[in-house]
Amino acid sequence: MPSTTPPETSHRIAIGGADVSYQLRRSQRRTIGLSIDHRGLRVGAPTRARIGDIEKLIHQHGDWVLDKLAAWRDRPAPGKLEITDGTIIPLLGEPLTIALTSVGRSRWQFGPGTLYLHPVNAGATKALLEKALREKARAVFAERLQIHAPRLGVATPPLRLSSARTRWGSCNHRGDIALNWRLVFMPLPVIDYVVCHELAHLKEMNHSPRFWSVVEQLCPDWKARRLELRQQAKLVASY
Repeated sequence: MPSTTPPETSHRIAIGGADVSYQLRRSQRRTIGLSIDHRGLRVGAPTRARIGDIEKLIHQHGDWVLDKLAAWRDRPAPGKLEITDGTIIPLLGEPLTIALTSVGRSRWQFGPGTLYLHPVNAGATKALLEKALREKARAVFAERLQIHAPRLGVATPPLRLSSARTRWGSCNHRGDIALNWRLVFMPLPVIDYVVCHELAHLKEMNHSPRFWSVVEQLCPDWKARRLELRQQAKLVASY
């Protein structure tokens, strides 16, 4: 079956004196939406939306756009990550600032755009960050399984977190699903693709055309999301 993912077109706009490029994707959606990831500003718009209306909305959210773009630009280069106060990492595709603190009873706490860490010493910071992210990953993955499993008419399967470097998910013959905790760095649509992929194995324990038809039932734009997964994998390689 051919992909129904609409093509993107490249555009540029001036925001507060800055020249900003953006990718525009038109579809049958009803509203204009803005998102920012490692590729920059991305805009989803109704098929008949006028460029003038699209760019008016971008200008209305100009400060947010510039702030988010700066946050992504200031992220450490892959392979050079050091966790210090102010380090920025992705969480569900959005920038998350690490704040190191010596106060508070909790070892970590998630706030809007910030993760507060209270390590016992400097050498424990990265291990503590992983524990916090694993806890977040388990909660997010469990929620997505609970959302998508009923759509397939199956019970929510047991979940296990994986640390595999080259495999994002798996499903064994008992119906247990393992998901790589590093998926928590990626945007939610990418996580949903991996969740739907593994759930589809509860119906088809193979990668036959019948399997992919089940995936498409749960995730119609799975081809675009699979491509995004491959792109994201390169970015999270240092975590």
